[in-house]
Amino acid sequence: MPSQTARNRTRARAAARLGAVQALYQREMEGTPLPTLLHEFHQHRLGAVIEDVEFIDADIDFFDDIVRGVDARREEIDAAVEGKLSAGWSLERLDKPMRQILRAGTYELMARADVPTGAVITQYVDVAHAFYDRREAGFVNGLLDAVAKAVRG
Repeated sequence: MPSQTARNRTRARAAARLGAVQALYQREMEGTPLPTLLHEFHQHRLGAVIEDVEFIDADIDFFDDIVRGVDARREEIDAAVEGKLSAGWSLERLDKPMRQILRAGTYELMARADVPTGAVITQYVDVAHAFYDRREAGFVNGLLDAVAKAVRG
């Protein structure tokens, strides 16, 4: 059984992933400059209480790494995702939250060798459940699994 420290770390990273997807969505929708976006999430979103719901404290460094990493490597990430979409589909055909989930998950698979493949995929399937039904979560699972095979071997 995992220690309390390990469980807390897992929850903090899960909160960081969800926050990163939300931040990336906001950046795409509003074009918020990266420093402003990170500051806003640090001060007002991560670990905050919004509409009587207390959000779990997120791993801020992990959150920052995902948001900055997706931003810096977006073309490479998008190419990896597009390469695994069905013929006739493009990243632009997916709705915006789905694009951010796939980008964040792909970034972790490419850049965070310290995080096991199964953990990355499971966590982003969980993030997908926050936005979508089971079918879309299955899509996230399949696509990130295909990306993982390509980038991690």
